[in-house]
Amino acid sequence: MASTISCRAKAIRAFTSPTTIRRRLPLVGAFCVLSLGISNLFPALSFSAFKTGSAQSLAPLLRSKFGCQAAAVHSGKMEGSSTTVPSIVVYVTVPNKEAGKKLAESLVREKLAACVNLVPGIESVYWWNGEVQTDSEELLIIKTRQSLFEALTEHVKANHPYDVPEVIALPIKAGSLQYLEWVKNSTRD
Repeated sequence: MASTISCRAKAIRAFTSPTTIRRRLPLVGAFCVLSLGISNLFPALSFSAFKTGSAQSLAPLLRSKFGCQAAAVHSGKMEGSSTTVPSIVVYVTVPNKEAGKKLAESLVREKLAACVNLVPGIESVYWWNGEVQTDSEELLIIKTRQSLFEALTEHVKANHPYDVPEVIALPIKAGSLQYLEWVKNSTRD
């Protein structure tokens, strides 16, 4: 019995080594923030820091939770800013790396996206043709202007191997002012 517990503990330690955890945390953190939003992750955090653009009030929280320095955080009222535009993150799944890279490059070349992240190794379970399907896929995380969503969707439909490609958008409520300016300047009007 004691040897069984010891073996299990060693297996758990080997699986959750600090190196393994460090490699997974940025991806997991990005998905949590994009999917849940910062206010859902930190309900005690007053959203007033985002409204006023005051990163100073966020700095202690960010240092305690993530061990990082706070960057300039832009207000959720992006439409009122003269230097940024309303921006979105768009998710598109693709069957493989080659299809993803080809689509990502064409979106950036056409200035429909400022940046596309290719996330390998996802497994999708979905309902199709009357039954549950399971496929290995890759995920494209696309950053762009909200005003380009329709053109981006048409481009994906025209250049995607699926009959019905996933194209879903999430609003960017707040972010680094410099990054949001770069998204604006890297995409077409």
